[in-house]
Amino acid sequence: MKELEERIREQGTVKPGDVLKVDAFLNHQCDVELFDHMGAAWARHFQGRTITKILTIEASGIGIACVAARHFGNVPVVFAKKAQSINLDGDQYTTTVYSFTKQKEFPVIVSKRYLNEGDHVLLIDDFLANGKALRGLIELCRKAGAVVEGIGIAVEKGFQGGGDKLREEGYDIDSLAIVESMNPQTGSVEFRA
Repeated sequence: MKELEERIREQGTVKPGDVLKVDAFLNHQCDVELFDHMGAAWARHFQGRTITKILTIEASGIGIACVAARHFGNVPVVFAKKAQSINLDGDQYTTTVYSFTKQKEFPVIVSKRYLNEGDHVLLIDDFLANGKALRGLIELCRKAGAVVEGIGIAVEKGFQGGGDKLREEGYDIDSLAIVESMNPQTGSVEFRA
């Protein structure tokens, strides 16, 4: 998606340690018009698929997923919580994921009331690096008996290989911008063609 690639080039910041900051428009300050264009792109890609729910992980995926849901007939958006709280009651699906940006492992939790057997799920997230967060969401769907129909990603760090491994396993991943390389010294970002 050229629009997203241009925004990354103009407003993204490359940091040491393979970190790409896009907080000006994607995961701190949210450009809702851009999110709407992203949702439309995913709707085109996954056209003809039955999508009954969108599943993401807190926190950065929530805004993107909510706007994207409007392009799928306003299906419910469910987000996996990263911590147990008193608001989470009843039976739950849980797994553990490792966060590349936070450099730590944490639990992810979804109430069994909101992810069900027979659901056809589109996974949405802001970043795909090594694929650990997505594998956690896929595991939650497996536990629920839900079908993963596809995966929509805003920015994939292609050089980290997580997306390629998931594609090899048969998952349909639509990443709107795939970063091939980035340089913290120059700030340059190169995208996969």
